[in-house]
Amino acid sequence: MHIVRGRATEDRPTKKRTKTFTGDAWADPLMPQTADGDTISSVTFTPGSRTYWHTHTGGQILIVTAGLGWVCAEGSPPEVIRAGDIVWTPPGERHWHGGTRTTIMTHVGISIGPTNWLEAVEDEDYHAPPAIHDG
Repeated sequence: MHIVRGRATEDRPTKKRTKTFTGDAWADPLMPQTADGDTISSVTFTPGSRTYWHTHTGGQILIVTAGLGWVCAEGSPPEVIRAGDIVWTPPGERHWHGGTRTTIMTHVGISIGPTNWLEAVEDEDYHAPPAIHDG
């Protein structure tokens, strides 16, 4: 049996995500990255923060644990996600996720294989889903 403590530690501190995120987002690694590039992290997005466009070689699971956010697959409008929702993104699907313009959102992100980071999400692509107004 191997227990991985589910919190930030001296060896795995909370990190402010900057190079591949817009706005203020914080990540706590829940386990060390595997040799295959798998990661599990708890990520908190402040209002207006979001990931860059990205894909995952093996897919990604998001488990929303608090707040209200948006997730968007390329070619589709953003969708609302809230505490209790689970999102499956298949391998290679270009997408982004984050808080709304006015709400914080926290999710556990399980990335299978390496993440391929792309360009920033432009403001015109970061907007409320149809019939939803900023959460």
